[in-house]
Amino acid sequence: MSLHVPFRYDYVGSFLRNEKLLKARSEYEKEIITKKELTEIEDECIKELIKKQKELGYHVITDGEFRRKSWHLDFFWGLNGIKRVELSHGYYFHGKETYHTSVQVEGKITGENHPFVEHFKFVRQFEDDNTIAKQTIPAPAQLLVELFREDNAKITNEIYPDYEKLEQDIAKAYKQVIKDLYDAGCRNIQFDDCTWGMLVDSDYINRKYGEAVSLDDEANKYLRINNLALEDRPEDLTITTHVCRGNYESTYAASGAYDKIAQILFAQENVDAFYLEYDDERSGGFEPLRYVSKDKKVVLGLITSKRGELEDEDEVIARIHKASEFISLDRLCLSPQCGFASNENGNILTVDQQWEKLKLIKKIAEKVWGK
Repeated sequence: MSLHVPFRYDYVGSFLRNEKLLKARSEYEKEIITKKELTEIEDECIKELIKKQKELGYHVITDGEFRRKSWHLDFFWGLNGIKRVELSHGYYFHGKETYHTSVQVEGKITGENHPFVEHFKFVRQFEDDNTIAKQTIPAPAQLLVELFREDNAKITNEIYPDYEKLEQDIAKAYKQVIKDLYDAGCRNIQFDDCTWGMLVDSDYINRKYGEAVSLDDEANKYLRINNLALEDRPEDLTITTHVCRGNYESTYAASGAYDKIAQILFAQENVDAFYLEYDDERSGGFEPLRYVSKDKKVVLGLITSKRGELEDEDEVIARIHKASEFISLDRLCLSPQCGFASNENGNILTVDQQWEKLKLIKKIAEKVWGK
């Protein structure tokens, strides 16, 4: 596959679930239908989604995360040594509390036989000369955060009293999944990562840590585990990362510019491109883009996935050119700021509005960079 990732017009990966899929998942959880029956409906809905992605002229195809409850937890549950649990509360977004579901470690963490490999194989069969399949997975740093999330921390420390061992096992588990995806034909993996979005929010840091840790120490911890997982990857495997400040039913968790983390994340994380949230003032300015190392690209998330109203075309073009003052235009691309459905409930917009957003992105990209 010679297609070059990322593309001038691109997207993050998740899409709104239709009523048929939501009904099937609900019935499966209530034991009304079998796993096989659920999978058949998922397959059907994913085929329809990929057909639409191709009709719109996009070069990336995904399963829309249609087989998941959430963008990150299902991946963690697929790792050996990790189990699904219900905590006393969820994450507190602006105006909403998320579901209480989480993960806990119950043994040595490894990555063999991860179900996402089979999920990828299903999508890959629809690749053609014009499209390449993308597999989205949460970043290793995201698992680290979840394992030390309030109620989980005590159990994590009991099973992994040696933090270095925990870090190495997480990295090795990710390497195994990445190898298995690669062997299955995957050449396009995206790490989804909210950890950086939380670090840029001073209120969040003060609530979580107070003065107990330094921002740089936390940032370097996340950088280290992500880069450990990326060591020794094949040269023809593109790995990108999407940085987000939270996306739950059109609400957000954090606010803050990239300045505080730019010299660590943009300059030192060993990915090929950054998909960056830039849809409103919560993201700050484009100045931190000057720290993106010369071998990396940036996909500007200038089109919001949180609302259905279309952005002004000329304003988006002006913002692209503003960003090009800090990173050359030929290293930039355009996408929504996040997925359309980071969990099965999705953001508050219609499926038709979702498609109109993607049409607008393609139209703008072709105006800026040509067809």
